[in-house]
Amino acid sequence: MKTLNEVHKILIAVEDSQYSERAASYGFELAQKLGADVGLIHVNEVPTGTPFVADPLLNEPPVMMPELINVQEEASKKLLDRIADTYFGKATIYSFHKVGNPRDEILHTAEEWNADMIILGTHGRTGFDHFISGSVAEKVIRKAKCPVLIIPNKE
Repeated sequence: MKTLNEVHKILIAVEDSQYSERAASYGFELAQKLGADVGLIHVNEVPTGTPFVADPLLNEPPVMMPELINVQEEASKKLLDRIADTYFGKATIYSFHKVGNPRDEILHTAEEWNADMIILGTHGRTGFDHFISGSVAEKVIRKAKCPVLIIPNKE
């Protein structure tokens, strides 16, 4: 395992939430102190189900799945651009937009990019919510080949 002085690439997993904002802020501050590059990754999960998404009870028109994927992709690019703009000048920034399972894509990108550290926020779910949704952070920790820093959502 590399020492803190050997950390040159930090991969920060982001989504459009306050938890990610906190993780990104911490990650960029750490990257600046270490002189490390930052990789921002956002993962869209593949929509499942039928090729149409609509609520017939609300009389909504159906949205084709390719249209939904395009909307997700555009939102992801805007999120990555917004975060990169916020922290412009604090580090060299690389952006990764992926589609798939968040845990798998974060781990794959970390390995592919040769990240020295992964940083992500956590929602802090417990009980039934945690049982149903699991924890991306927990799954990344179990499989990562580099150190993982979790930024909790607690004040």
